[in-house]
Amino acid sequence: MPGVPRVRAYELRSKNKTDLTKQLEELKKELMDLRVQKVVGGSAGKLSRISVVRKSIARVMTVMHQKARTALRELYKGKKHKPLDLRPKQTRAIRRRMTESESRAKTLRQHKRDKHFPARRSFAVKA
Repeated sequence: MPGVPRVRAYELRSKNKTDLTKQLEELKKELMDLRVQKVVGGSAGKLSRISVVRKSIARVMTVMHQKARTALRELYKGKKHKPLDLRPKQTRAIRRRMTESESRAKTLRQHKRDKHFPARRSFAVKA
């Protein structure tokens, strides 16, 4: 089969961004050529290659996206605020739940009440 052989994701992960973009452009060009062949009436071998090239494009784009996200995660590591898509998904209720410190916090009135009226301590009576 002419053109670029099937791409493997583990091979793509070792490449840098410029190589990946170059490979993506080559694959897109090959796909365009194959589609022209389809209209003209190319051989069955070339037509079956269309799906392989499309999946290769998807692999390259997936690896590029994964690399971009890992770079963003490194950039925002340790920062107070993160972009919404980098935060843990969880459920809406869990995301809105109070934090530990918020649930333990007491109002000024409650502090005064605890200070001036401590809880009664009961002592065991000796029999």
